[in-house]
Amino acid sequence: MAFVPPTAEQLGLYLGLPEIDGDRADLLIAQAIALCETVVRPLPEQATAVVLSAAGRAYVNPQQVSYETIGPMSVQRPSGSGGLYLTRADKAALKSAAGRGGAFTVDPTPATADPSPTYPVDDGYGPPLEYEPGWGWV
Repeated sequence: MAFVPPTAEQLGLYLGLPEIDGDRADLLIAQAIALCETVVRPLPEQATAVVLSAAGRAYVNPQQVSYETIGPMSVQRPSGSGGLYLTRADKAALKSAAGRGGAFTVDPTPATADPSPTYPVDDGYGPPLEYEPGWGWV
């Protein structure tokens, strides 16, 4: 199944906001999709979570504020917690959802390979069939 971009309403639900600016949300979702496509193209169906996560970070904290005080209340956010970006975990999730990464095995044997020996079998090669004690193979 193909990737279906999330809507502004889904972003509002993801963020737990009763109201959301639809035009701004649509712009951030479109930009988050474009950013995700720099990692994996085409986007897998499960990429919706990563798109919502990136767009949600940018919607909630567009100026990348790390510390804010209003009256007696203060909030400190981790550095780099705003703006539109993908974390390492986001990139890993995209690659994993697309079936990339992880351990794998490569078999270099062609499908038409014959299991029989390729060297010439020579019956006269090697020790003779008789062994004489003290003399060895003669």
